[in-house]
Amino acid sequence: MTRAFCAFVLLLYTIPFLSQTVNKSFTVKHTSEIPEINGVLDEALWKVAEGPHDFQQYFPSDSVLAKNQTDIKMLSDGKTLYIGITVYSIVGNDWVVPNLRRDYRAGNSDNISLVFDTFNDGTNAFLFGINPYGVRREALISGGGQGVNGFTTSWDVKWKGESKLYDGYYTAEIAIPLTSFKFKEGETKWRFQSYNFDMQTNERSTWYNVPQNQFIFSLAFMGDMFFEKPLGRSRTPLALIPYINTIAEKDFENDVSDTNLKVGGDAKIAIGNGLNLDITINPDFSNVEVDNIFTNLTRFEIGLPERRQFFVDNSDLFGGFGGGRDANPFFSRRIGIASGIDGNSIENRILGGVRLSGKLDEDWRLGILSIQTGEDTDNEIASNNNTMLALQKKVFARSNIGVFFINRETFKDYDFVGEEERYNRVIGADYNLSSKSNKYAGKAYVHKSFQPGDNEGNYSVGANLGRLTRSFNVFADLVYIDEEFTSDLGFIRRKDIIKSVFSFQKFFWPKSDIINRYSFEIFPVTIWRPTLDNLKTDEEVRITGEVRMQNQSEFRLGFSNRFTYLTDADDNFDPTRTAGGMPLPNNTGYHYNSVDFSYQSNRAQVFTYNVQSTVGRFFNGNQFSFQGRFGLRLQPRAQISLAVNYDKIELPGPFPSAEIWLVSPRADITFSKSIFWSTLIQYSNQRDNLGINSRLQWRFAPLSDLFIVYNDNYFVNQFSPRFRSINLKLTYWLNI
Repeated sequence: MTRAFCAFVLLLYTIPFLSQTVNKSFTVKHTSEIPEINGVLDEALWKVAEGPHDFQQYFPSDSVLAKNQTDIKMLSDGKTLYIGITVYSIVGNDWVVPNLRRDYRAGNSDNISLVFDTFNDGTNAFLFGINPYGVRREALISGGGQGVNGFTTSWDVKWKGESKLYDGYYTAEIAIPLTSFKFKEGETKWRFQSYNFDMQTNERSTWYNVPQNQFIFSLAFMGDMFFEKPLGRSRTPLALIPYINTIAEKDFENDVSDTNLKVGGDAKIAIGNGLNLDITINPDFSNVEVDNIFTNLTRFEIGLPERRQFFVDNSDLFGGFGGGRDANPFFSRRIGIASGIDGNSIENRILGGVRLSGKLDEDWRLGILSIQTGEDTDNEIASNNNTMLALQKKVFARSNIGVFFINRETFKDYDFVGEEERYNRVIGADYNLSSKSNKYAGKAYVHKSFQPGDNEGNYSVGANLGRLTRSFNVFADLVYIDEEFTSDLGFIRRKDIIKSVFSFQKFFWPKSDIINRYSFEIFPVTIWRPTLDNLKTDEEVRITGEVRMQNQSEFRLGFSNRFTYLTDADDNFDPTRTAGGMPLPNNTGYHYNSVDFSYQSNRAQVFTYNVQSTVGRFFNGNQFSFQGRFGLRLQPRAQISLAVNYDKIELPGPFPSAEIWLVSPRADITFSKSIFWSTLIQYSNQRDNLGINSRLQWRFAPLSDLFIVYNDNYFVNQFSPRFRSINLKLTYWLNI
């Protein structure tokens, strides 16, 4: 095992780095004129401006010019980047715009996105987007754009943009202050990409050609934008973001009511040309979108995405270490949440924190985070300092080496905190491989944890490597997590494992007016337990066939053969989570097979849906599952959706059987581009909970909001109130 692992790591360093030979470029001319940002490109300065054109098709083909062309022009006065855009459609004016909410999802609407790699490193980039109705979005791209985990839409920054509709096309006018970017002083070149979605013809196009087997926002495929005059210093203004929040709440379980006033805020300070210093005091996240409830039929914890703005910027610098699924040493959702005396997760108040992150120069990135959480002696929760230091060095074309140090420590003596719980520290190093053309991607890492009196061993080690071409996708992953490895601020699904993963996927591209591509994949996963004489406890071999149509609807059919051995550690596992239910016998192996089918409809339609069903054996019983999501677009003011999850688990007596329902209707109503109202209802009989979250948001000034948030929770088995609250929160973004 050791020799195989070393050989695998060595392979990561010997991969050839290939590049795309064709390059595209344009010049951003300097101007002293300032256009009016109204979406109308009638000023004379746009006639002399240059920019990207001749867009190429990404879907349904990636080898021809786009049928719906896009023309972009750019100018700069040294303080602001001005962008004029014309987007054509050959079929008319039936633009798809689900609603007017900012930070829309691009995949189900007409829109255009602009991607700027300001440090020319192919690793991180800024994205700005606009649709035919002038609705804007912005995002941060990290990790080279190799997956959706590196696409963060909760980032906010000030800029202007408006659109204007015409017959067969629309225009957009954008002004982005250069202070919204980070870049090197005196820079004359950025890397650039733009991609456009036309839902009327189901065409997706890019300025710089991207192979269809790659993500459309991959940073491996970008051209160059040259500035006619060198850029000055990147001086982001000091931003102060105070808030005031009035909260009224009642806990019906304990018959406790409370009303209070909270104040606090954030500050954003630019350090040099590439670093951001974020400071938060008594933060409040009551306005953050509520998490989606999920049905969990496994023995393990499920990670939820980070939605809090303070943790977003450069989040990959902190959370990108290790294996995201199995061994992530830093998971920001751990901060602000603790386990109460009854074992349930509860809020642990954040007193304040600082976060310094960004670029030191073209090759080095730095991240420092320190957050102090408060004590809650009634729930036996100690006050902790949570600190992380990360340093990353670019190597080769788009790869990097990173090291980190994590420390969670309490500095006060508590009767309920044992000596072995005083601190937890983790150190580690990662190598992230990304070739120029993104045909090769991989990772190798070694992490070690330290606790009082427990410093021997405690390793988490892993390596993976993928090769992606138009014809096939091959991926291999090997993970080892020691039984004593601990990261209090991490997401470690399970320990004491050796995990082997292999995937081979073959793509076929028929010449068809109906089918775009089809593929077949085999995906075996095996897990052994080192402390149990390398006992094999988990194995799954999955075979999947997938067909993507030219209208972007998709079919998928899969077969899974599984083996699970429940050990002593799984002594209380009941997949139905029935109160008082008898757990499945441990020290027993279970073989079970299942078949699943899924279908995604054409998202350009007014009514869309995604359905999936699984049927087969489940441990020593049977399972039938159905998941569906249905959406209705009442363009452009409202979007209504319904998510339904149904799981029927039939186990032989005396083990419990159950019918588990999770029903989540949602309504998003946009009265204008600045007033939004969303309501989410979540019913789960497994959690005995009916939750209602309704949020009204008024963006009365750039990045300044008034929120009214109403939460209501009920027990469903007896239908009685559980918890209720209403918040009135005001935030204001002040640049100094």
